[in-house]
Amino acid sequence: MFEGGELRLVLLHLIAQEPRHGYDLIRAIEGLSRGEYAPSPGVVYPTLTLLQDMGLVGEPDTNNQRKLFSITEQGRALLSENAKVVEALLQRLGAAAEIRERTDAAPVRRAMHNLKSVLFDTLSAGADKKIVLEVAALIDEAAQKIERLRS
Repeated sequence: MFEGGELRLVLLHLIAQEPRHGYDLIRAIEGLSRGEYAPSPGVVYPTLTLLQDMGLVGEPDTNNQRKLFSITEQGRALLSENAKVVEALLQRLGAAAEIRERTDAAPVRRAMHNLKSVLFDTLSAGADKKIVLEVAALIDEAAQKIERLRS
């Protein structure tokens, strides 16, 4: 999803909104892409350490068990310099979310599973030839209607 240095800018942008810990940042990115992309902890935590070493984020004083990272003035300056890049990165996450919504076939998978269950129950109960032919006709009819959706 991101090339070198791009994840740093997205993390910095999210931290600028409010102090956050690593897991919260992973979930925030996943939310921006509506589940299409979630960076791994093995990428996020080293990047946070790098941002801290670069002086772009710091840890606020807190009694929280998790490290809450906050942005520094140097981090804000870098974000300001890269505002257009950050906007493009956020648009990329949004585009991934839109693609996921358009191509999410979960309702179709659910319906197919339902059909499979009903077919198994109906046909395994010793259905006679008439019922088998009616079931086949219904499936053929559904297939033809679905085929017409493409045209």
